[in-house]
Amino acid sequence: MKTLLSIGHGYSAQELAKILLPQGWRIIGTTRSAEKAEALRATGIEALIWPGDPLPLSEVTHLLTSVAPDDDGDPVLRAHGAEIAAAAPHLEWAGYLSTVGVYGDHGGEWVDEDTALTPATKRGKARVLAEAEWLAVPGLNPHIFRLAGIYGPGRGPFAKVRAGTARRIVKPGQVFSRIHVTDIARVLAASIARPDPGRIYNVCDDEPAPPEDVLSLAAAMLNLPEPPMVPYDEAAMSPMARSFYAESKRCRNDRIKQELGVSLLYPDYRAGLAALLQSD
Repeated sequence: MKTLLSIGHGYSAQELAKILLPQGWRIIGTTRSAEKAEALRATGIEALIWPGDPLPLSEVTHLLTSVAPDDDGDPVLRAHGAEIAAAAPHLEWAGYLSTVGVYGDHGGEWVDEDTALTPATKRGKARVLAEAEWLAVPGLNPHIFRLAGIYGPGRGPFAKVRAGTARRIVKPGQVFSRIHVTDIARVLAASIARPDPGRIYNVCDDEPAPPEDVLSLAAAMLNLPEPPMVPYDEAAMSPMARSFYAESKRCRNDRIKQELGVSLLYPDYRAGLAALLQSD
């Protein structure tokens, strides 16, 4: 039986499970709390608590990790690196979810998977290190998926627009790449079906755009007033939010199309928002 161990079974991995479970896969997913573990079990996932429970690496054919690095590197490899290396010979596929933040700031210019990694933020630098650590595991050759800004059910702009708390933070020249969570899952499933060990993929849609454009469209779709505009230099933001604005780039996605044969369901934010509004 095809068996996926999903370490840090969060938003994107849960979407992948919706594809694999109907195909007869066994999915073992880790989470940090007993409450979340029960919620996962209700969806058909064999849930484990991690850190804590041992990882059944000898039982799995596929491995996906979504756990973010910390100041000391990748916590999964720190705890289980030797076990993962020992399991590598019988794994048919391994994947690591990273971020396009590894590229750093390119002033709104285009980047692809061969662009030099010049992260400007602490988070981006940690991801570069974690990618290197995973690629260095003997015999594993994981696929690296660099995700753009993720949105989807429960993670869209409509709630803030409806509540009147949305703000259009404007920084001239700022653009972000995005990806709908359903398309992330479809890219992962395509890679599982067509492995290319050690390959790196940007996972993003076709149209990078300024963040204020997305909020303006969301308001128009709801027939609500456009959220107020706030200049970036005057905006009150968390350090995490501000770090996103430290970098501007457009990410190319040719590789997922040409090599994995993926045709995006939501090739731009307009298609993605229309689907979210319909699901609401």
